[in-house]
Amino acid sequence: MKRWLGVGMLALVLAGAAHAAGLEARSATSAPELRASDLMGASRTLADYRGKVVLLNFWASWCPPCLREMPSMERLRVKMAGRPLAIVALDSAETADEVNAFLSRMKLGFPILLDPDGSNTKRWKVFALPTTFLLDAEGRVRYVLTGPTEWDEGEALGAVESLLDEMSVTAK
Repeated sequence: MKRWLGVGMLALVLAGAAHAAGLEARSATSAPELRASDLMGASRTLADYRGKVVLLNFWASWCPPCLREMPSMERLRVKMAGRPLAIVALDSAETADEVNAFLSRMKLGFPILLDPDGSNTKRWKVFALPTTFLLDAEGRVRYVLTGPTEWDEGEALGAVESLLDEMSVTAK
C-alpha cells in the first residue's frame, strides 16, 4: 500500500505541485463509509461529525507536501474555533507508533485517525497524498483537492466558509 501511495505522491512532486491547482467542486454526493480508530483506539465514523462541515485530509508522515500543509490546517482550526467545523486527518497505511513519532514534533489540535491497512484510502479512491475532501453538514462530498494547499487562506478558506455559510442559511 505504501508503495502504491508513494508512486502517486512522487507523481505529484515531479509535476511540481508545491501548491494545489484548486479545489474540484462536486455535486453533493454521499460520502463513502469511513471506519477508523483514533490514536487512543476509539472507533470513529463520519456520523461522529454529522452536523458539522468536515475537512477530511488523507496524509502520511513520510509525505513532505502533507507535512507542509498541516500547520495551515491547525491555523484553520484555531481561526474557526466555536464554529461547526471538524478537521480530521486520516493517516494512510502507517502504524500508531509512526504517527505518534511525527506528532511529537508537530502539535496538532484536531483528531488524527489511523488507516493502517489502507482500507479507507482505497474506499475513498485516494491515489495521491495529500488528498482532502470537504463535506457539508449532511455528510456529502462537496469539494475534493489532490495536493497541498494553505487551508487558512484563499480558495481553500473560501470553500470552507461557503459550506459554513450554507449551514447558516439552512438554519434560518
